[in-house]
Amino acid sequence: MSIVVLKLPDVKRETGARPRTCPYCGGGTFQRWGQVKKSVKDTRKRSIRVYRYRCCHCERTFRYYPEGCSVADQTERLKLFAVICWTMGLSHRGVSRMLSGLNIFLSHMSIWRDAQAQAVRIQKQNRWRKVRVLGVDGAVVLGWGKQRPVLVAVDLGQGDVVEVGYVSEYHPQAVERWLKSLMQRLGVGVIVTDDLNVYHYVTERLQLGHQVCQFHVRRWLGRTLKQLREEIPKEWLWVIDEVEELMEYLPPAGDKRLYWLWQRLGVRRTGRSKPFTALEQLRALLIRLSHRWQSYCAYQLEEVPWTNNRTEQAIGRMKMRARTVRGYKTWQGMQTGLLLAGSFQF
Repeated sequence: MSIVVLKLPDVKRETGARPRTCPYCGGGTFQRWGQVKKSVKDTRKRSIRVYRYRCCHCERTFRYYPEGCSVADQTERLKLFAVICWTMGLSHRGVSRMLSGLNIFLSHMSIWRDAQAQAVRIQKQNRWRKVRVLGVDGAVVLGWGKQRPVLVAVDLGQGDVVEVGYVSEYHPQAVERWLKSLMQRLGVGVIVTDDLNVYHYVTERLQLGHQVCQFHVRRWLGRTLKQLREEIPKEWLWVIDEVEELMEYLPPAGDKRLYWLWQRLGVRRTGRSKPFTALEQLRALLIRLSHRWQSYCAYQLEEVPWTNNRTEQAIGRMKMRARTVRGYKTWQGMQTGLLLAGSFQF
């Protein structure tokens, strides 16, 4: 049986340490100026002791809260616990009802604000973090009445979602602008994607390293070769066997071998108005694989994964959460929900 352990922030009832700097003037000398007992909403504690200090430099007073507490009635532990419960599938009202069973009465709007604040915190953490290998993939999510396209970027080193954009992966110019901004902020050197034509076009334009997910390549290539094997003349079956061997082992000079096979096949179009014959389809496949060969075996030269599984796993969590909320109402709400559902940064 699997056990999930949640690491939540610690909450102190009181603090024995003194403040180091004044929040108003930055002074470092203080005089204790009283104490107060403050009621808090938490899973374990019901009250804390807060000390008040007077700055000897500017003579202003301020409260110094214990670890895990602030001016808010909720502790940091309760805020994060509520957000995790929402991420795991409960609605805002459902989280409120669950907490009421623990004798903690928190409105659903307070939980909504906690989720928004956590998403903003994650976005600030991701704003200028360094990411060398980025997984990128598109998804479609229900929002404000119809299916909306989004692009998801995942740090494949740590598995964290770093950006969710309102961009369709079938619009090259939009994808290029979005990826260019990520390159400038995060210092991305390589992206891992599926074998969509848009990503090949964009990576060439941006001079960005590119690794195509081998799971996607071998899935569609296997289906294509199986169909061609049944249709082409038997004297050309050896070409399909060699293509399968090349894609299995991905040798460094595989693109040259594929180009040689393309030349050896030597089939020309019989007419533009007629559909492709099986041999013409095989020849087009050979030149496509030859041109994109470096993106299939980039993982051999770079320390990058050869699949985009982490990005797909994050998108899977996003889609599951999107179905339970029955569609998002605004882009801000969608971005918050998707970022929290796909991220482990709690």
